[in-house]
Amino acid sequence: MTDLQFLAMVGLLVYFAVLLVIVTKEKKNDNVLDYFFAGRQLSFWQLSLTFIASWWGAGSAISTADLAYEDGLGAFWYYGVPVLLSAFLMILGAKAIRKVGFLTQGKMLEVRYSKATAKLLSIMILIFMTFSAASQMVGVGSFFGTYLGISYELAVLLGTGIVFIYSLFGGFRGVVLTDIIQFVLLLLSAIAVFVVAMLQAGSLEAIATRAAELGKPDYMSMTAGAAKYMTFVITFGCSWVIQANVWQRISATKSDKDARRMTVMSFFVYIPLYLIVVLTGMAGLTMFDTLPPGGIVPTLVMYYMPPALGALAFVGISAAIMSTMDSLINTGAMTLSIDLNDGEQSEEAKLHFSRWATALVTLVALIISLGIRSILTVTWIASDVITTGVFVPLVAGFIWRRGNAKGVMASMVLGLLYCFYNLLLFFGVNLPAFWEPQTTLQVVIGVALSTVAYVGVSLATEPEYAKADRFIALANNGMEEQEELEGCELSKE
Repeated sequence: MTDLQFLAMVGLLVYFAVLLVIVTKEKKNDNVLDYFFAGRQLSFWQLSLTFIASWWGAGSAISTADLAYEDGLGAFWYYGVPVLLSAFLMILGAKAIRKVGFLTQGKMLEVRYSKATAKLLSIMILIFMTFSAASQMVGVGSFFGTYLGISYELAVLLGTGIVFIYSLFGGFRGVVLTDIIQFVLLLLSAIAVFVVAMLQAGSLEAIATRAAELGKPDYMSMTAGAAKYMTFVITFGCSWVIQANVWQRISATKSDKDARRMTVMSFFVYIPLYLIVVLTGMAGLTMFDTLPPGGIVPTLVMYYMPPALGALAFVGISAAIMSTMDSLINTGAMTLSIDLNDGEQSEEAKLHFSRWATALVTLVALIISLGIRSILTVTWIASDVITTGVFVPLVAGFIWRRGNAKGVMASMVLGLLYCFYNLLLFFGVNLPAFWEPQTTLQVVIGVALSTVAYVGVSLATEPEYAKADRFIALANNGMEEQEELEGCELSKE
């Protein structure tokens, strides 16, 4: 074991110990509202930092830098643009989501459409969260394995075990508080790696010169990546804007004003963070003839930074990955506990079930990560389910009163079948298809089919104006204000 690996392991153990102390010393969770929403007592800036940390994971820390090494500034379109697009749409919709008053997307869909549609939605969200958590486990396995010189399997178990323990006992409040620490470490580490990379590269001009020598004329162009990464912009953007763990944070705010402030703050922080990662990867073009086997970021940390600083960077990047993983696990457990756990139970029983749900989501995601060792593949599978099956009916429920439960069911079932068909194509099953797997055309066709099914079936069946008007009014006025308005109308009658 090298000095760097020894210091990194010590830093990881200290980091884990600090998280455990924070989680165990923090206020205990007395009920499900505490466990998944921290009793709606957290400030907007705390939730903003956990929002940022939840979307800054393995793809941000590792994959984007590697893509930037090959494609230059255009790689910003891979993660940066979808995140900014989603965050911007969240700014527009945050108040409506918070005003509705229902804590989960499943509960929202149950009130807007029907219980059956809510159950199907919850199953799809659970699939998305579990696969997304698995993608972060793949990231932690690759990073720990490269950095610490251990096997992929052991690395996955180590990183996942840390997240599981503090998530199990701390719940959402523990996730938020640890995410704040993780964000600080992440920021320090990202800046340190960026500075080292730029010092090695010399300047942006040196990077541009090297790119020209290698025949990369569009390397310094931000718009050059638009066409190549448009598939990810559409798929990731549509899936992330309705991502349940982000809506969970919006629902956890104290008020609709805090919900808007949280999303605005997050939007403007994302811009420099993603630019830093892209520029770090681009700097590697002047340093390496080919992409290093472990990736740009791990190689910079291991071979170009002093051991102490490298250990700090290791812990910071690990924090970035784990902060996303804990959020996804917690939201998956929330969906299983609140939306899919029927029956009357005491708060103690619900809380007990919530912890078992956390363990179950973690275990299934762990199995997936050990079987599919590609961040991009696992992330795509997760995003495709939500984009083609959920995006249209969930968003339209806030604005189109003619949409009904039958239309939503048709849209989600068709979207889910389409995703499964594409998954079979991806794994080599010989089936007819008029599109290439994992392309923009595939996404556009999926969303179009979902829209046609939702609109067509809704128009062909009886409207449900009473439920629609009630839900849309709640989104516009808020639950308390709407109840007052209805009370006034009844008194007039």
